Amino acid sequence: MAKDVKPTRKNLMAIEDRIDLSERGHDTLEKKRDGLIMEFMDILDQAQDVRSDLDSDYERAQRTLDMARAMEGDIAIRGAAEALKEHPEITLQSKNIMGVVVPQIESTRVKKGLDQRGYGVLGSSARIDEAADAYEDLLETIILVAEVETAMKKMLDEIETTKRRVNALEFTLLPTLYENQEYIEQKLEEQEREEIFRMKKIKDKKEAEEEESEPDVTEGEPIPADD
Repeated sequence: MAKDVKPTRKNLMAIEDRIDLSERGHDTLEKKRDGLIMEFMDILDQAQDVRSDLDSDYERAQRTLDMARAMEGDIAIRGAAEALKEHPEITLQSKNIMGVVVPQIESTRVKKGLDQRGYGVLGSSARIDEAADAYEDLLETIILVAEVETAMKKMLDEIETTKRRVNALEFTLLPTLYENQEYIEQKLEEQEREEIFRMKKIKDKKEAEEEESEPDVTEGEPIPADD
Protein backbone atom coordinates (compact mmCIF):
# COMPACT_ATOMS: atom_id res chain seq x y z
CA MET A 1 0.00 0.00 0.00
CA ALA A 2 1.02 3.56 -0.60
CA LYS A 3 1.14 4.43 3.11
CA ASP A 4 3.90 1.86 3.61
CA VAL A 5 6.20 3.79 1.25
CA LYS A 6 8.44 6.50 2.65
CA PRO A 7 7.84 9.74 0.74
CA THR A 8 11.40 10.47 -0.33
CA ARG A 9 12.77 11.57 -3.68
CA LYS A 10 14.97 8.49 -3.75
CA ASN A 11 11.94 6.23 -3.45
CA LEU A 12 10.12 8.30 -6.07
CA MET A 13 12.96 7.82 -8.55
CA ALA A 14 13.06 4.07 -7.78
CA ILE A 15 9.31 3.78 -8.36
CA GLU A 16 9.51 5.73 -11.61
CA ASP A 17 12.22 3.34 -12.80
CA ARG A 18 10.04 0.34 -11.87
CA ILE A 19 7.07 1.89 -13.68
CA ASP A 20 9.14 2.39 -16.82
CA LEU A 21 10.45 -1.17 -16.68
CA SER A 22 7.01 -2.63 -15.94
CA GLU A 23 5.34 -0.68 -18.76
CA ARG A 24 7.95 -1.87 -21.24
CA GLY A 25 7.58 -5.43 -19.94
CA HIS A 26 3.81 -5.15 -20.24
CA ASP A 27 4.07 -4.02 -23.87
CA THR A 28 6.50 -6.83 -24.68
CA LEU A 29 4.29 -9.47 -23.07
CA GLU A 30 1.22 -8.13 -24.87
CA LYS A 31 3.01 -8.46 -28.21
CA LYS A 32 4.16 -11.95 -27.28
CA ARG A 33 0.63 -12.93 -26.25
CA ASP A 34 -0.84 -11.64 -29.51
CA GLY A 35 1.87 -13.40 -31.53
CA LEU A 36 1.29 -16.66 -29.67
CA ILE A 37 -2.45 -16.44 -30.29
CA MET A 38 -1.86 -15.99 -34.02
CA GLU A 39 0.52 -18.98 -34.09
CA PHE A 40 -1.98 -20.99 -32.03
CA MET A 41 -4.79 -20.25 -34.50
CA ASP A 42 -2.61 -21.51 -37.36
CA ILE A 43 -1.84 -24.70 -35.43
CA LEU A 44 -5.51 -25.06 -34.52
CA ASP A 45 -6.47 -24.97 -38.19
CA GLN A 46 -3.82 -27.59 -38.89
CA ALA A 47 -5.07 -29.72 -35.98
CA GLN A 48 -8.63 -29.62 -37.31
CA ASP A 49 -7.38 -30.72 -40.74
CA VAL A 50 -5.30 -33.63 -39.42
CA ARG A 51 -8.15 -34.67 -37.09
CA SER A 52 -10.43 -34.84 -40.11
CA ASP A 53 -7.77 -36.87 -41.95
CA LEU A 54 -7.48 -39.16 -38.94
CA ASP A 55 -11.19 -39.89 -38.94
CA SER A 56 -11.26 -40.64 -42.66
CA ASP A 57 -8.04 -42.72 -42.53
CA TYR A 58 -9.40 -44.72 -39.61
CA GLU A 59 -12.64 -45.44 -41.41
CA ARG A 60 -10.73 -46.50 -44.54
CA ALA A 61 -8.36 -48.71 -42.54
CA GLN A 62 -11.24 -50.38 -40.69
CA ARG A 63 -13.18 -50.87 -43.90
CA THR A 64 -10.27 -52.46 -45.80
CA LEU A 65 -9.43 -54.70 -42.82
CA ASP A 66 -13.02 -55.90 -42.56
CA MET A 67 -12.99 -56.63 -46.28
CA ALA A 68 -9.69 -58.52 -46.06
CA ARG A 69 -10.96 -60.58 -43.09
CA ALA A 70 -14.12 -61.42 -44.97
CA MET A 71 -12.27 -62.43 -48.15
CA GLU A 72 -9.07 -63.99 -46.76
CA GLY A 73 -9.94 -64.95 -43.18
CA ASP A 74 -8.39 -64.09 -39.82
CA ILE A 75 -5.57 -66.61 -40.15
CA ALA A 76 -4.25 -64.99 -43.34
CA ILE A 77 -4.48 -61.52 -41.74
CA ARG A 78 -2.55 -62.64 -38.64
CA GLY A 79 0.04 -64.37 -40.79
CA ALA A 80 0.64 -61.22 -42.84
CA ALA A 81 0.89 -59.11 -39.68
CA GLU A 82 3.36 -61.47 -37.98
CA ALA A 83 5.54 -61.59 -41.11
CA LEU A 84 6.48 -57.91 -40.63
CA LYS A 85 10.22 -57.65 -39.84
CA GLU A 86 10.94 -53.93 -40.07
CA HIS A 87 9.03 -51.84 -37.59
CA PRO A 88 8.53 -48.05 -37.81
CA GLU A 89 11.12 -45.84 -36.12
CA ILE A 90 10.15 -42.63 -34.35
CA THR A 91 12.64 -39.81 -33.71
CA LEU A 92 11.59 -37.02 -31.39
CA GLN A 93 13.13 -33.62 -32.07
CA SER A 94 12.01 -30.10 -31.19
CA LYS A 95 11.50 -26.69 -32.72
CA ASN A 96 11.05 -23.22 -31.27
CA ILE A 97 7.92 -21.16 -31.91
CA MET A 98 8.17 -17.70 -30.27
CA GLY A 99 10.10 -19.11 -27.35
CA VAL A 100 7.90 -22.20 -26.96
CA VAL A 101 9.64 -25.51 -27.52
CA VAL A 102 7.27 -27.88 -29.34
CA PRO A 103 7.91 -31.44 -30.52
CA GLN A 104 8.81 -32.36 -34.05
CA ILE A 105 8.29 -36.05 -34.72
CA GLU A 106 10.19 -37.72 -37.53
CA SER A 107 9.12 -41.20 -38.60
CA THR A 108 10.77 -43.72 -40.91
CA ARG A 109 9.80 -47.16 -42.17
CA VAL A 110 6.12 -46.46 -41.86
CA LYS A 111 5.25 -46.72 -45.54
CA LYS A 112 6.57 -49.92 -47.09
CA GLY A 113 6.62 -51.52 -50.49
CA LEU A 114 5.20 -54.96 -51.15
CA ASP A 115 8.65 -56.52 -50.86
CA GLN A 116 9.28 -54.89 -47.45
CA ARG A 117 6.29 -56.26 -45.56
CA GLY A 118 7.75 -59.70 -44.98
CA TYR A 119 4.95 -61.81 -46.32
CA GLY A 120 6.09 -61.68 -49.95
CA VAL A 121 4.22 -60.73 -53.08
CA LEU A 122 2.93 -64.24 -53.71
CA GLY A 123 1.98 -64.92 -50.11
CA SER A 124 -0.83 -62.38 -49.86
CA SER A 125 -3.74 -60.91 -51.75
CA ALA A 126 -4.76 -57.47 -53.01
CA ARG A 127 -7.17 -57.17 -50.06
CA ILE A 128 -4.37 -57.64 -47.53
CA ASP A 129 -2.20 -55.18 -49.43
CA GLU A 130 -4.97 -52.58 -49.37
CA ALA A 131 -5.44 -53.06 -45.63
CA ALA A 132 -1.68 -52.72 -45.06
CA ASP A 133 -1.58 -49.53 -47.12
CA ALA A 134 -4.53 -48.10 -45.21
CA TYR A 135 -3.02 -48.83 -41.80
CA GLU A 136 0.34 -47.39 -42.82
CA ASP A 137 -1.45 -44.19 -43.87
CA LEU A 138 -3.36 -44.22 -40.57
CA LEU A 139 -0.13 -44.58 -38.56
CA GLU A 140 1.46 -41.62 -40.37
CA THR A 141 -1.63 -39.53 -39.63
CA ILE A 142 -1.59 -40.58 -35.96
CA ILE A 143 2.04 -39.45 -35.68
CA LEU A 144 1.17 -36.09 -37.25
CA VAL A 145 -1.83 -35.66 -34.96
CA ALA A 146 0.36 -36.36 -31.93
CA GLU A 147 2.86 -33.72 -33.05
CA VAL A 148 0.28 -31.06 -33.86
CA GLU A 149 -1.90 -31.54 -30.79
CA THR A 150 1.08 -31.62 -28.43
CA ALA A 151 2.32 -28.37 -29.99
CA MET A 152 -1.16 -26.90 -29.66
CA LYS A 153 -1.32 -27.80 -25.95
CA LYS A 154 2.12 -26.31 -25.26
CA MET A 155 1.19 -23.12 -27.13
CA LEU A 156 -2.09 -22.86 -25.20
CA ASP A 157 -0.27 -23.30 -21.87
CA GLU A 158 2.21 -20.55 -22.82
CA ILE A 159 -0.63 -18.24 -23.89
CA GLU A 160 -2.34 -18.72 -20.51
CA THR A 161 0.93 -18.10 -18.65
CA THR A 162 1.60 -14.94 -20.68
CA LYS A 163 -1.97 -13.69 -20.15
CA ARG A 164 -1.59 -14.12 -16.39
CA ARG A 165 1.64 -12.12 -16.45
CA VAL A 166 0.04 -9.35 -18.53
CA ASN A 167 -2.94 -9.19 -16.17
CA ALA A 168 -0.68 -9.18 -13.10
CA LEU A 169 1.21 -6.18 -14.48
CA GLU A 170 -1.87 -4.38 -15.77
CA PHE A 171 -4.23 -4.88 -12.84
CA THR A 172 -1.95 -5.40 -9.83
CA LEU A 173 1.64 -4.18 -10.08
CA LEU A 174 1.25 -1.07 -12.25
CA PRO A 175 -1.80 0.31 -10.35
CA THR A 176 0.12 -0.14 -7.09
CA LEU A 177 3.16 1.63 -8.50
CA TYR A 178 1.02 4.48 -9.87
CA GLU A 179 -0.65 4.82 -6.46
CA ASN A 180 2.72 4.91 -4.70
CA GLN A 181 4.04 7.46 -7.18
CA GLU A 182 1.03 9.73 -6.67
CA TYR A 183 1.26 9.37 -2.89
CA ILE A 184 4.95 10.30 -2.78
CA GLU A 185 4.47 13.25 -5.17
CA GLN A 186 1.65 14.59 -3.02
CA LYS A 187 3.68 14.22 0.17
CA LEU A 188 6.71 15.87 -1.38
CA GLU A 189 4.56 18.77 -2.57
CA GLU A 190 3.13 19.12 0.93
CA GLN A 191 6.63 19.08 2.40
CA GLU A 192 7.73 21.70 -0.13
CA ARG A 193 4.80 23.96 0.72
CA GLU A 194 5.49 23.52 4.42
CA GLU A 195 9.14 24.35 3.87
CA ILE A 196 8.25 27.48 1.90
CA PHE A 197 5.82 28.53 4.61
CA ARG A 198 8.43 27.87 7.33
CA MET A 199 11.10 29.86 5.47
CA LYS A 200 8.65 32.73 5.00
CA LYS A 201 7.89 32.79 8.72
CA ILE A 202 11.60 32.77 9.52
CA LYS A 203 12.15 35.64 7.11
CA ASP A 204 9.24 37.65 8.51
CA LYS A 205 10.47 37.08 12.07
CA LYS A 206 14.00 38.11 11.15
CA GLU A 207 12.77 41.28 9.48
CA ALA A 208 10.65 42.10 12.52
CA GLU A 209 13.62 41.61 14.86
CA GLU A 210 15.79 43.84 12.67
CA GLU A 211 13.16 46.60 12.76
CA GLU A 212 12.95 46.39 16.56
CA SER A 213 16.72 46.59 16.93
CA GLU A 214 17.04 49.82 14.90
CA PRO A 215 17.52 53.04 17.10
CA ASP A 216 14.54 55.41 17.39
CA VAL A 217 15.82 58.69 15.83
CA THR A 218 13.63 61.77 16.63
CA GLU A 219 14.04 65.40 15.57
CA GLY A 220 15.64 67.58 18.29
CA GLU A 221 14.45 71.10 19.34
CA PRO A 222 15.92 73.91 17.18
CA ILE A 223 18.87 75.67 18.80
CA PRO A 224 18.33 79.48 19.08
CA ALA A 225 20.90 81.63 17.33
CA ASP A 226 23.13 84.03 19.31
CA ASP A 227 22.43 87.74 18.97
